[in-house]
Amino acid sequence: MSVWLITGAARGLGLEIARAALAGGEQVAVAARTPQRLPEDVREHPSVLAVKLDVTDPSRIDAAVAEVVARFGTIDVLVNNAGRGLLGALEEITDAEARSLFDVNVFGLVNTTRAVLPIMRRAGSGRLVHIGSRAGFEGEPGVSMYAASKFAVAGISEALAAELAPFGIQSMVVEPGVFRTDFLDASSVQLPAVRMPDYDGTPAHVTLDWAAEANHTQLGDPVKGAAFIYQVASGERLPLHLPVGQDALDRRAVITELINEGIAPLRAASAATAYPDVE
Repeated sequence: MSVWLITGAARGLGLEIARAALAGGEQVAVAARTPQRLPEDVREHPSVLAVKLDVTDPSRIDAAVAEVVARFGTIDVLVNNAGRGLLGALEEITDAEARSLFDVNVFGLVNTTRAVLPIMRRAGSGRLVHIGSRAGFEGEPGVSMYAASKFAVAGISEALAAELAPFGIQSMVVEPGVFRTDFLDASSVQLPAVRMPDYDGTPAHVTLDWAAEANHTQLGDPVKGAAFIYQVASGERLPLHLPVGQDALDRRAVITELINEGIAPLRAASAATAYPDVE
């Protein structure tokens, strides 16, 4: 039995990961801005601690972690799931909107991880599961700022895997494709306050139109996705990256091939930028 702390656990993948962990016999701290909105099957479960947590409030992070340790004695697995979306052409997105996104998706993750690490280091073990995105490997039109935040999550996770290995702590970034959650609802994703007609018919606004049409019809099943994430997170060794969903696998393959094709004719010239060997 392990102790899991899952942020953003009131709905979507976070909620389903909590359910999967409970089904696996774990003790689970489900963190949400409004714990009263957690479904009754989770909120009233005897192995659950519902914790009020806004990851943009560092003082609340420390208090939430202290609550979890007071109840369960430790934290073995941290799932950094809290996050939100921001769509629109880069030119349409304001500084305030971009910084607000990073406060949740990046700095919220960093501060929550920082609060949990002393517990894991003392225990000599622990697992960090960061929920990134397919967009954390491929920058798509209309998703530039969201992709940037998830690229950051991927980079942080990779660095942590190396930094924390001496302490017995593992780190993995999960990169889901599109799943049938409420992520595309207005409660989770922000659209441009002013939509620039110049971008109508271009790839950035095609993405905006797709998001409206695809909402609640996405291919991915969040229950199956969460069960898979739980299975991998409970295994002996975490992979550095975990694509989840056929679309995440396919797009990773496409982008990897494009990168390799672009580099191939330039490889020799790139290598030649070093100083010549000195005898």
